[in-house]
Amino acid sequence: MTKTFSLEDELAFARRLADAAWTAIRPHFRALDTVDNKMGAAQSAFDPVTAADTAAEEAMRALIEAERPDHGITGEEFPAKPSKNGFTWLLDPIDGTRAFVAGLPSWTTLIALCDASGTPIIGVIDQPVLDERYLGWPDGAALEQDGQQTPIRVSDCKDLREAVISTTDPFILTPAEEGAWTHLRATARIGRYGLDAYAYARLAAGTIDLVAESGLKAWDVAALIPVVRGAGGLATDWRGNPPKLGGQIVCCASQEILDQALLALRRSAES
Repeated sequence: MTKTFSLEDELAFARRLADAAWTAIRPHFRALDTVDNKMGAAQSAFDPVTAADTAAEEAMRALIEAERPDHGITGEEFPAKPSKNGFTWLLDPIDGTRAFVAGLPSWTTLIALCDASGTPIIGVIDQPVLDERYLGWPDGAALEQDGQQTPIRVSDCKDLREAVISTTDPFILTPAEEGAWTHLRATARIGRYGLDAYAYARLAAGTIDLVAESGLKAWDVAALIPVVRGAGGLATDWRGNPPKLGGQIVCCASQEILDQALLALRRSAES
């Protein structure tokens, strides 16, 4: 990190990015006129994108360009801008666009700041409809709500049989991955679906104990890692190695749960 880096300043800036995103998104929530398909009209697969997605990323990019011109930007909706100083913002304006289209408040805005090594050092998982903003940094995590900031901590669960676990949609997993998830679901106490990145926020806050997913992009993952780790949780790939910015990830409240989960996940781990 350079001498000019200030964690406090960048956390404050990340909050402003989240505010800018919500200002752009608010007029569209539960008021969508159209939903486009990123895959193209001729494709049978459907990957939704809305005016809210693009407007929110444009608003965040404009703020970064104006106040952090040397920082890089990698976002879901527009081409990447290379960094001039080693720092890069990773942006997912609406993670959980399907939930957004359905009018459900389980989508989030994801914001992360990565250093020159590609390590996420600041993460924001913002759910503005619920007034819940989850922040993570190298030695802590907090929930901001009603103008108040409260430290958050993962649960003390150490047994997969007692755990609440989540994945967004088992039907998007490969057959081998689905088999691994089925094993976890059969062992755990409760399984929940459809939460996208909001599941990681609730893991950090102590109400979910494990989240496992696959097929992720860099902007899907970067913000999650500082929030989960800052709250005392663990984040790895499906082999138990440091997580990549994309692909497979598992986050857990304890080493014990992680060790139990990896018995199943390693069978379908990517090379």
